[in-house]
Amino acid sequence: MVHEDTSVRDFICDRSQGTRHGIVIDPAEQSPDIAAKRAIAAVSAGSKMILVGGSSDTDSNNVHDTIVAIKEGLELVTWASSQDSVMDENNWKIPIILFPQGAASLSPAADAITFMMLMNSTDPRFLIQEQIKGAPYIRNAGINPISMGYVICSPGGRAGQVGKAKLLLPNEIEKSAAYALTAQMYGFDMLYLEAGSGADKPVNPDLIRSARDVTEITLIVGGGIRDGATAKIAAMAGADWIITGNLVEEFEDASELESVLSEFIKEMTN
Repeated sequence: MVHEDTSVRDFICDRSQGTRHGIVIDPAEQSPDIAAKRAIAAVSAGSKMILVGGSSDTDSNNVHDTIVAIKEGLELVTWASSQDSVMDENNWKIPIILFPQGAASLSPAADAITFMMLMNSTDPRFLIQEQIKGAPYIRNAGINPISMGYVICSPGGRAGQVGKAKLLLPNEIEKSAAYALTAQMYGFDMLYLEAGSGADKPVNPDLIRSARDVTEITLIVGGGIRDGATAKIAAMAGADWIITGNLVEEFEDASELESVLSEFIKEMTN
């Protein structure tokens, strides 16, 4: 939970919490109402971060509407918890963070933004140009930036295609370490190793371990992780956060999603 005296960056980058779970909500794949229900189910199951964004078909309108719906839904549950002596309202104070495809997919309603460099993109747009476009908006809106190096690993999926990434291959162990060191030397708060949305294979745990061995920055891993056992492998390799997206979108029934994620997180952390 995010205490009032703790910044979102401090909460996200606190490695003393052990491996935590977060979800990514793609506004192009669900209505704001459905997104809010899924977010509430995930938080109830134990997820500690909600990323909002996607690699395509998102804009400021659907991103903003989705974030507002999620915030309103969580605020209602938080209020209800404050009226119930059995429930802890602090458990619902979870950060909602922009995970944008670019400067045209921002919202002032977010608690923070992953201000990222797609480190293995071959397109300057994702290395620096979108960041230059978005920085003035982020400052004027008062959104907290959390700097992040973003590395897309094989198979890469849609994110790799859109980002024109030279994919990090499963056997490029030393290169993974080099990316981690580079992220740290740039002063990034986090490094995200991403196999791609809906990937048939997750990030090779040796890539995670290699990055973890050379740096202490917060390490996020996502893509192709569909069960708690796979998440546990990534956690044991050194991931601080495990992110799931497609898994969340598979369930229309919120109670079923909550049950699946509860078991997922339990298996990941035990």
